[in-house]
Amino acid sequence: QEQLVESGGGLVQAGGSLSLSCAASGRTFSIYAIGWFRQAPGKEREFVAVVSWSGAGTYYADSVKGRFTISRDNAKNTVYLQMNSLEPEDTANYYCAAATNVYGRIWYLTDSYDYWGQGTQVTVSS
Repeated sequence: QEQLVESGGGLVQAGGSLSLSCAASGRTFSIYAIGWFRQAPGKEREFVAVVSWSGAGTYYADSVKGRFTISRDNAKNTVYLQMNSLEPEDTANYYCAAATNVYGRIWYLTDSYDYWGQGTQVTVSS
């Protein structure tokens, strides 16, 4: 059974950094890409970044470009999201999600992903 488990969330002051991890287990050979999304209270889930499982490509939301870096370690079946220069507006529950193929996928849409982790909370204080 495929599973994603996020970790690394917490409370940080504005301007600080956090690193999130997304550990995949089960049929990891079927993963094509892993994306990170976030959802703040009362708001829709929004795209943050995506990386192909091969590491060949990455794509970021404009709101995090230059501040966040997504990477993967295939040996550990883990994808990371390094978040620098955090702002209070980055406060949200962060989720990782897996897509099992590339066909018809639009990477910034939640419907393009096949299964999700349970989320990890990130809170940035001003």
